[in-house]
Amino acid sequence: MIALLGKYLGIESSPVSHTERLVSALGSVLVIACIFLISRATLGPTATLLIVPSMGASAVLLFAVPHGALSQPWNVFGGHVLSAIIGVSCAMIFSNEIMAASAAVGIAVGVMHYLRCIHPPGGATALAAVIGGEATHALGYQFVLTPVMLNALVMLAVAVAFNFVFPWRRYPAWLADKDKQTVSEVTRVSERHISHADLVAALSQIDSFIDVSENDLLRIYQLATGEADQRHLHPGQIVLGHYYSSVEYGDDWSVRQVVDESQNPDPDKDMVVYKVVAGAELRTSGVVTRTEFARWAMHELARDANNWKRLDT
Repeated sequence: MIALLGKYLGIESSPVSHTERLVSALGSVLVIACIFLISRATLGPTATLLIVPSMGASAVLLFAVPHGALSQPWNVFGGHVLSAIIGVSCAMIFSNEIMAASAAVGIAVGVMHYLRCIHPPGGATALAAVIGGEATHALGYQFVLTPVMLNALVMLAVAVAFNFVFPWRRYPAWLADKDKQTVSEVTRVSERHISHADLVAALSQIDSFIDVSENDLLRIYQLATGEADQRHLHPGQIVLGHYYSSVEYGDDWSVRQVVDESQNPDPDKDMVVYKVVAGAELRTSGVVTRTEFARWAMHELARDANNWKRLDT
């Protein structure tokens, strides 16, 4: 009953460890404290009233979801600063507060979309510039520099330094990606079915909150592999003596000719022997199952004078 209720409410069974959750909480405490201390030192006691509430939401993203797309530096900086500019401008242009607030948030969302810096708390920054009261309005565009830009820079600096201490949550995301497999390395791994349990196990090893459900990840995988399968040949299309290639150009381009086969009804024992007759790994050979060869092959080719011609165009 509880599991069913959690499903309908959208409650995910998170594989994140207690350590990761505690680190996220401590990071949020540290960054908000830094923002208050620096703002007071640079702007005086009144600055505490100008701390944009959306910074609390940004702290959640930076320290609970440090690898998320919406948490990256350009999203945080651009999302807050551009939204602040838009909010101040709307407050000056529109005398009606409702119209100003609506326009500020709507325009901010559109600009963040086009400039690829979507950061949900940015909407609150735009709104704060409109409904922040006389103290905020008196600052004009100074509100963009202090406290918004200052706070955004402080938050990013703390996020980089704090998360760097923990290897599994290096920030920005590209620092965490340095130890991961490259795309070419991943494509060399044999394809196999990935189950829901496989994804849960993988997420537990990452030990960081991922802003997508396990079912969504599984669905993405199924769609991606389905599209890939459509681009590759069917095992029944692999014929003795024929030529095949996997890509149309590049350093990995090669042509393989099937020179022998077993024709076993068992897919795991239905082997083909091939030799590379052009391109990368020229004059090498190999033995794979017909299914594996079909997963590699994207096009059937024929020799046309001194060129190779695709037969599936």
